[in-house]
Amino acid sequence: MKVVVPRETAEHERRVACVPDTVTRLGAAGLSVVIERDAGSAAGYPDELYVAAGAEIADRSALKSADVVLAVQPLPTADAATLHEGALVLSFLQPAAEPELLKTFAARKVSAMSLERLPRISRAQSMDALSSQSLVIGYRAALIAAERLPRFFPLLMTAAGTVPPAKVLVLGAGVAGLQAIATARRLGAVVSAYDVRTAAAEEVKSLGATFVTLDLEALEGAGGYAREMTDDRAARQRELLTPFLAASDAVITTAAVPGRKAPLLVDTAMVEAMRPGTVIIDIAAESGGNCELSRPGEDVFHQGVLVWGGRNMASGMAFDASRLYARNLANLLLLMTKDGNVVPDLDDEIVNGCLVVHAGEVRS
Repeated sequence: MKVVVPRETAEHERRVACVPDTVTRLGAAGLSVVIERDAGSAAGYPDELYVAAGAEIADRSALKSADVVLAVQPLPTADAATLHEGALVLSFLQPAAEPELLKTFAARKVSAMSLERLPRISRAQSMDALSSQSLVIGYRAALIAAERLPRFFPLLMTAAGTVPPAKVLVLGAGVAGLQAIATARRLGAVVSAYDVRTAAAEEVKSLGATFVTLDLEALEGAGGYAREMTDDRAARQRELLTPFLAASDAVITTAAVPGRKAPLLVDTAMVEAMRPGTVIIDIAAESGGNCELSRPGEDVFHQGVLVWGGRNMASGMAFDASRLYARNLANLLLLMTKDGNVVPDLDDEIVNGCLVVHAGEVRS
């Protein structure tokens, strides 16, 4: 069966869905891999590396004969309309935001799997693309905070005097938040963190950070995510967090729930409580923003505070982000591969959870 990897066409997207290492793995399983010309160039994977790994280089018309398509962003609808019946697409699909694309898949009787829908179970960890990309995002968030903050992160003792370490507050202690904490700590900052889930406290402390405890009920949810909070609780949380933001030099916000608007963690009044020269890094700006003032891809200055809004942050470290994502996809694809054939097994919890279009129907 033929696996085709198209070049990403979405704005600001530099990642690629397959790297030379995974070409080798897929080939060993009896699959042939076709890479669109220059698909990996922006991520640091030139065509010659793919050829050396056993892939064929072709133009975009290869999609017409694809049995499996591996992509990062949702395929353009025009490309989806060229796929043959029975083809399978694996990517971040953003099902709620792409109804026309899903209808096109259904009309063509193309099956589509969305990595956002991967079940949060131990057997699926090696396929968990949300987690692997959040790892990249959390790391980048700490680096951006260190770069944009007009002061040092670490404690420095110099002949001119002692420079105290920066105080960093991380809001949200999921994969991205924990990586931001770990990276900020490695850079020498004094780090504290808050999460609505009390279970996160031990993970935060294990990284050498201080866990912020508020007089509020915990919001433990299914699948490792937090439960949605009421407006009253959200307002009370913002009120209680304000003094912690006011005492911080940098704030990194990481709260996001796939397929839903990001929760508002920092309102304008909280930004105004911070000192001029401090920064807020909002990695959820594209999904509505954790900070009221953030705008995707923009620097917003408000009363001397910089609010930096993230836009496709994983793409900013495209080489390693692609390597991790490609491994996630390969692991999922190989789960369905036997004797060189890819056959989705709907009785498998992982496959069933990801499959959003199948047999001409859009599945809920």
